[in-house]
Amino acid sequence: MFRTISRITDRILPIGIADAHCDIPCGIYDPRDAIQAAQTVIRMTELIEEMGAPSSVAEHNSFARYVAAKEEHATKAKDDILVIWTDYFKPEHLAANPDLHTKVWEACKLGSHVKQHVDMAKAVEFKAALEEIGQAFTDSKK
Repeated sequence: MFRTISRITDRILPIGIADAHCDIPCGIYDPRDAIQAAQTVIRMTELIEEMGAPSSVAEHNSFARYVAAKEEHATKAKDDILVIWTDYFKPEHLAANPDLHTKVWEACKLGSHVKQHVDMAKAVEFKAALEEIGQAFTDSKK
C-alpha cells in the first residue's frame, strides 16, 4: 500500500537528487582529486586505443566500460575544479593569477572534448591544464 502511494506521489511530485560540495564553506578543497580523475581519463584513453575496434561481446563490454569511466572521470574533474574556482578562489587570488578565469574555462572545454572524443593529446593537455590550476591553488595557500 505504502509503495503504491509512494509511486503515485513520485509521478505527481517528482523529487530530484541534488548534489553539492557543501557550500558552507567547509574550507576543504583539493585539486588533486581533479588531477587524479584526469589521469584516469588518460588511462581509459590508452585502453580504448590499445583495444581498437571491438570484435567480440567481451570486447564490446570492456569498450563500453572504458568509455563510461572516461566520461565519468572527465565530468568529475570538471566538477571538482569548478567548485574550487567558484567557492575557493577570491579576488586576491585572481589578482595574483589574472588568467585564472581563462585557464579554468579552457580546462573545462578540454574536459568536454575528452568526454566526446578519444584523443590522447587532449587528455594529456586536460591533465596539464588542471595541474596549472592546482599550482595556482597551492600558491594561494602560501
